[in-house]
This record gives sequence, structure tokens and C-alpha cells, in this order.
Amino acid sequence: MSKFQQLVADYKAGADQLAPAIEGLSYKELNAHPVPGTWSIQQIVIHMMDSDLIASDRMKRVIAEDQPALIGYNETLFAENLPQDQLDAAMACEIFRLNRLLTAALLEHVPDKAFARTGIHNEVGPVTLEKLLTTYTNHLAHHMKFAREKRKLLGK
Repeated sequence: MSKFQQLVADYKAGADQLAPAIEGLSYKELNAHPVPGTWSIQQIVIHMMDSDLIASDRMKRVIAEDQPALIGYNETLFAENLPQDQLDAAMACEIFRLNRLLTAALLEHVPDKAFARTGIHNEVGPVTLEKLLTTYTNHLAHHMKFAREKRKLLGK
């Protein structure tokens, strides 16, 4: 297995990791803030769905286009200004799962040289497909740690 095949496998393995964060939680628990000043589990789940959809778009454009512009977004403003508490967390987890599986299937079929292709991010500059894939794989692990901590504080 090449280094890139392993990266794709690690990314794909995350597809089923988001749904356990919401398992057995009520609306009130999903939207609780057991750690004041931080996101609720609901907000984490919606953020992960949003982030992965954006990641898929970025990765596809880096593969297909010549140094595409990759535009940042303000995740804090998304959490503050969008009615995320009104969205179906289970649906968001399923969208995340299916999007990640579909994106991984695409990545499994690109040549290794594609992972060196770059896009130009408006905030951080040039980023390779390899860097995007690594970043979004690690992003899930980062947020799942917080979701597990919040579940524990909720007694779940």
C-alpha cells in the first residue's frame, strides 16, 4: 500500500466515526453546552458535515483544475448565525458518511502524482491534495475528542 493509499484509507475509515457522537442523545442534550463558551455536539456535527462537503469540493477542484482558488470560510460565523439547532443531526451524520465514502472512492482512483497537485487557499496559500487529505482526516479526530468529552459530561 502506497503512502497515498494509506492516507485515503485513513480518511475513508472516518466515515462511520461521526454518528456515534449523537447516539442516544435528545434534542436538549445535542444542543447543550456542558463546557460554557464551546460548541454543542449538534454544532460539532453540523460543522463536520459542512467542513467535509467543502473539503470534497476543494479536493476535486485540486485534482481537476490548474491551481484553483480555494476560499476560506468562517466556521464561527456559521455556528453563530445559522440555525444549526434546527437541522437533523442524524441526517448530517449520514450526509457526512456518504460524502466521505464517495470522495474516498474518487481518491482511490487518482494516480499518486495527483496528491502533489496544488490549489491556492486565500488564507494559507498553496496547499497540495495530500495536505488537504491529511488536514481533513485529522480534523475529524480533533472534533471527535471534544464530542466524546461533552458526552461524558452529559453522563452518556
